[in-house]
Amino acid sequence: MGQGIAQIAAQAGSTVKLFDMQSEAVNKALKNVYSQWDKLADKGRISPEQVTQYKANLQSVEFLGELADCDLVIEAIVERLDIKKTFFHELEALVKPDAVLATNTSSLSVTAIAAVLKRPEQFAGYHFFNPVPLMKVVEVIAGLKTKPEVCEKLSNYARDMGHKAVVAQDTPGFIVNHAGRGYGTEALRVVSEGIADFATVDRILKDQVGFKLGPFELMDLTALDVSHPVMESIYQQYYEEPRYRPSVITAQRLAGGVVGKKVGEGFYKYVEGVAQIAPEPPVPQVAEMPSVWVSSRAVRRAELLQLLKDLGASIETGASPSAQALCIVAPLGFDVTTVAIVERLDPARTVGIDLLIDDAITKRRVLATNPATRADMRDAAHALFARDGKAVSVIRDSGGFVTQRVVANIINIACDICQQGICSPADLETAVTLGLGYPMGPLMMGDKFGPTEILEVLFNVQTVYGDPRYRPSPWLRRRGAIGLSLTHVES
Repeated sequence: MGQGIAQIAAQAGSTVKLFDMQSEAVNKALKNVYSQWDKLADKGRISPEQVTQYKANLQSVEFLGELADCDLVIEAIVERLDIKKTFFHELEALVKPDAVLATNTSSLSVTAIAAVLKRPEQFAGYHFFNPVPLMKVVEVIAGLKTKPEVCEKLSNYARDMGHKAVVAQDTPGFIVNHAGRGYGTEALRVVSEGIADFATVDRILKDQVGFKLGPFELMDLTALDVSHPVMESIYQQYYEEPRYRPSVITAQRLAGGVVGKKVGEGFYKYVEGVAQIAPEPPVPQVAEMPSVWVSSRAVRRAELLQLLKDLGASIETGASPSAQALCIVAPLGFDVTTVAIVERLDPARTVGIDLLIDDAITKRRVLATNPATRADMRDAAHALFARDGKAVSVIRDSGGFVTQRVVANIINIACDICQQGICSPADLETAVTLGLGYPMGPLMMGDKFGPTEILEVLFNVQTVYGDPRYRPSPWLRRRGAIGLSLTHVES
């Protein structure tokens, strides 16, 4: 992280002094950065003259005191509050009074670190993301005593380095790591309930929503020795807020050293860096397809009936299904079991389909059985919805399937970030799309899939599970109730 920050600062024309307690770490960093510039020159992306200038801008120093004349010092050391406090206490005594000190912490309190300083008004958070030259966003975090002009200077300097600055209040996880809680933690909860395996969850969220990496692929890439402590830190700093509850799955895997791609095994095993993923189950062969009855309460019922017609299904039109019919329900937030009971359907013949996202734009259909669904009905539904070649995943019963509950949690947490005033809606959208690589910002995601629908998902999932983690944020509840855009800011 430190070498990446040094690289873009040198490229911005600054004189950069690189220091580490271990001199070999500095030498390694210089070698790596020089190599990056040489490669860019070989590809014609920068000139040889630029390489010469960049290298001249980047210097190594042996002693901390050699940073005394710096205007800005950015710390990127181990993520421990006690060590950071000790470092900045020593550093402040060496630098000039008007120097700005900044921490690259990802989740520790900026105010808590600044508490040891005589000039906390000159201190702020400056959180970059790895790899720094490619991740074009940086969080600027004011502590309780940080002067506004300090954050303004840091934001302007981020732009000089080619990055987008987003301003956040000093809260656990700031923007990106806070907003990211909804993706991995809810996916882990889905797996812990036996609803689907790791690969299936990854496939569903990539194909239905458009995430570049599934949550388990992402955790394998970042590694659990990095991501799990962040989960625990944010959960604990928020006094065990249920929305951020970590999972015993990652705790166990971290304890066992099964942390991800870098060690060859995480949620997937890796051979020469390639994940070994079992193929999807084949589409069942069904000799005789039953007639299909669609619940009158199904979300997007007209679209579902047209889809079934296009797939060549024999559709029943009666007010209730015949004794042989495959019953299709499409709940929002509720599980298939609940819907079958409420609608007085035969659970053995009832299968659910997730239609939160328009079938025309999704690459995968997701079906859910209930504990009583017969195997022949499950297979018939699978075969029917796969007739046009679109991928189909069949999961066990879940309030909100997979996509509904994961997406709703992402949106809900983002809404609560806005409700708390941690950042502006615009900065939230920028930070998440650039920092997490989501296909769109979470507020835009909510507007696309419908604030009212997302609100219904959360209400119903909370009913199914009785867990306060699903309680809607006031920001979402009020806007969803009146059909207002989630990006709308009150005048």
